[in-house]
Amino acid sequence: MQIKNNKRENDLESRIDYGVIFSVMMLALIGLMSIYVATVQDSQNPLKNVASQIVWYAIGAVIVVVIMQLDAEQLWQVANIAYFGGLALLVLVLLLYSRTYFAQTGAKSWFALGPFTFQPSEVMKPAYILMLSKIVTNHNTEFRTHTLKSDFSLLGKLILWTLPVLVLLKLQNDLGTLLVFIAILGGIVLVSGIDWKIIGTAFLIVAVVGGVALTFATTDWGRSYLSHFGFRAYQFARIDSWLNPSQDTSENGYQIWQNMKAIGSGQLFGKGFNVSNVYVPVRESDMIFSVVGENFGFIGSCVLIFLYFLLIYQMIQVTFDTKNEFYAYVSTGVIMMILFHVFENIGMSIGLLPLTGIPLPFISQGGSALLGNMIGIGLIMSMRFHHKSYMFENGTFNQR
Repeated sequence: MQIKNNKRENDLESRIDYGVIFSVMMLALIGLMSIYVATVQDSQNPLKNVASQIVWYAIGAVIVVVIMQLDAEQLWQVANIAYFGGLALLVLVLLLYSRTYFAQTGAKSWFALGPFTFQPSEVMKPAYILMLSKIVTNHNTEFRTHTLKSDFSLLGKLILWTLPVLVLLKLQNDLGTLLVFIAILGGIVLVSGIDWKIIGTAFLIVAVVGGVALTFATTDWGRSYLSHFGFRAYQFARIDSWLNPSQDTSENGYQIWQNMKAIGSGQLFGKGFNVSNVYVPVRESDMIFSVVGENFGFIGSCVLIFLYFLLIYQMIQVTFDTKNEFYAYVSTGVIMMILFHVFENIGMSIGLLPLTGIPLPFISQGGSALLGNMIGIGLIMSMRFHHKSYMFENGTFNQR
């Protein structure tokens, strides 16, 4: 009996991915320290903010444990419910959005109930990933041989299920989050088996459209035209701050300029923990990377980036180990979600990309974004925990 119990415990231990847990815990530790430093600088109550973030981490940890219990078949069944539930929340927030946040940011993407705020688009991200993964798996099961006709059909299905999300996010005036969903879609399309001729053409079209859009966004006549389609002055100001951050360091470009000054002042090794001489507005959320840069310098920033890539590498390794098609698309979506957040947030912090209001995963203050990322981690942990290989046939999962 003792031997059986030991064997069961060892089997359970092998199914828990401690590498992913370690990476997330290290990022969480850096995040908590950064939030403390950022809120001290703004004369807020740092311990209260840190305690609040710890509570969100605890809630996220419980969610990870719950999602770990769901295998591929159960996640498959949950996908539709999660997707349509997420869409309902995106519609609801357009009616019950926080007027305070709208006045501050111009976006209708937050619920607010007293001190409690919540952004439904963050939890919609993993729901959207599950839905797209289900669509691709279903399609590839039906069409074992890829043809141009079947590939265009798959691409059409993915776009069709994406459009409602993009429309609702546009109505919320949340361009940054909209870009995250496009990145997730792009990642899943890349691994879906669609012919590279189609993918290459699509990316060429996106590049041309992006170039035209940038031309419109940087010219007076173009901005006048775009304003008729709902684009706001603050969005154009962000583009100006990105292209020439030193042009206006007192108004629209003040935040990004101060952010870059803080990062640069850290130099190679940083000034040391809780030594912040450069004021950065709202530093605890979108600009949290400036805390790492100023306190720990270039070396500390590289350590943070290494932790992200270590986490992503471990996610990829889990995917190869499970050899499950549905899981492969899910993990691709989660990886693209986290990778795009990291790329965009750090890129805008150092002036390579325009400001979009995208938080840094596991580091920035905020419960909604953290829960969305923790749900993604739960999906990855589920793959290792249910280390089985399934074949999807005739609408059901069969263990190989």
